[in-house]
Amino acid sequence: MSCKARVYISLRQVCTFLYLTYYLESIADYQSIKMKKNKHECPDMPTCSVDYAFRRIGGKYKGRILWYLHEHAILRYGELGRTLPDVTTKMLTQTLRELEADNLISRKVYHEVPPKVEYTLTEVGQELIPFIEYLRQWGEKQIKKETELSIQYQAS
Repeated sequence: MSCKARVYISLRQVCTFLYLTYYLESIADYQSIKMKKNKHECPDMPTCSVDYAFRRIGGKYKGRILWYLHEHAILRYGELGRTLPDVTTKMLTQTLRELEADNLISRKVYHEVPPKVEYTLTEVGQELIPFIEYLRQWGEKQIKKETELSIQYQAS
């Protein structure tokens, strides 16, 4: 191979490299612009009253904790843990702190050995009970419908 051929191949490789580099940078710029455009951040402040309410009672355990406190009036930490067997101690503690911070439950600590902590609903928490009761009734109705459909499906 002559010297000219080697230079020609090297220039070709350089041109290909430069083209691919430019092309990949263009794709990366496009994707970053697209991601910025589609990025929707949730604001720290509630945007409406529904958002405000669900920030207070949303989650896997909050509604159930409020309901059990309504049914039993006073529950200790261990009793709450037993009524929610699928919750970890970390999640239970975190959820109770959030409910307390939102003034939905009150926490009373007795300074004795072993430590005793009792949880009760506040007046604000009591205001939510009719809505949770309505959700409970709706849930029972939906479970009944699904069960009937399942039985019909298995029969056919």
